Amino acid sequence: MTRQVNCGDVIIGGGAPVSIQSMTNVDTRDTDALVRQIDELADAGCEIVRCAIPDMEAAESFGRAKKLVKVPLVADIHFDYRLAIASIQNGADKIRINPGNIGSLDRVQAVVNAAREREIPIRVGVNSGSLEKDLIAKYGGVTAEALAVSGANMVRLIEDMGYDKLVVSIKSSNVKMNYDAHMKLRELVDCPIHIGITESGTPRNGKLKSAVGIGSLLLAGIGDTMRVSLTDDPVEEVYFARRILETVGMRDKAIETVSCPTCGRTEIDLIGLANEAEERLAPIAQRRSAAGLRPLKIAVMGCAVNGPGESREADYGIAGGKGEGLVFSHGTIIEKVPEDRLIDRLIEIVEADND
Repeated sequence: MTRQVNCGDVIIGGGAPVSIQSMTNVDTRDTDALVRQIDELADAGCEIVRCAIPDMEAAESFGRAKKLVKVPLVADIHFDYRLAIASIQNGADKIRINPGNIGSLDRVQAVVNAAREREIPIRVGVNSGSLEKDLIAKYGGVTAEALAVSGANMVRLIEDMGYDKLVVSIKSSNVKMNYDAHMKLRELVDCPIHIGITESGTPRNGKLKSAVGIGSLLLAGIGDTMRVSLTDDPVEEVYFARRILETVGMRDKAIETVSCPTCGRTEIDLIGLANEAEERLAPIAQRRSAAGLRPLKIAVMGCAVNGPGESREADYGIAGGKGEGLVFSHGTIIEKVPEDRLIDRLIEIVEADND
């Protein structure tokens, strides 16, 4: 088990729940836009938000935003150690650096000293695109072992400076390499591990790579905090991160939707109904999760004869027939309604459940 660090009021590592992160993509120097996006991410379920700090103006805006939001903020720093120190002074709950591009050891030490003074964690991050040249030469290219060794070396570098409030990340866009690297990394470090698939791409491809890449690590017992990286609105990263955690059993699903495969007995547009149900239930699930309401299981079945029986464990569901369908709860039929009213009626019943 990894050791624990605190990022604001969020515990990372040591068996604490895997926390969901995302990163803002607005101009950090625009404080109003930054605060709006951080609030949107928090409302979606993001527990830690990271912001890019490209210059001092951004560091100052970051500090203003910190006073106005309710989630811990991480300052993302590259190249200029002074930006890391300024961000810490402006209230960062954690900083992300790559010691390899910060500069000389005395500059890294200055960042470590500032973090120690505020007792905030440092995330040391390695990406396959920023691997050190000596490791590339030693291992014959960007390999899983090279990534793991790079991450472990960075951890040791800061631990040798007398500071151990650390989180490490080693990310690749290659899912297999990413998995193999983390399997090696956990043998080398005991600090919390931030997981993800870097540069995973657009939603269609990125969600697939993230589900496999992150999900496999979680099932292997690796990962204390995570980010799904998509070329998309970062709110979508948060939604999908939660779905991954739900799917591997690490969070309760606010609403779990199950539907049967179509067959020759299907006489309704089950595919359309199932997709519509999932889409319309999504915002209800977010509200139920935020309110701490019990999880619900919803079934969308294509056979009015077997549907209620097959979905006996569901809280609510529908089972379609020709031009009409049944609405039921725990296998008991509530009413029969026309096909074009099935989803509307289902949503009305779910909305009324406030337990």
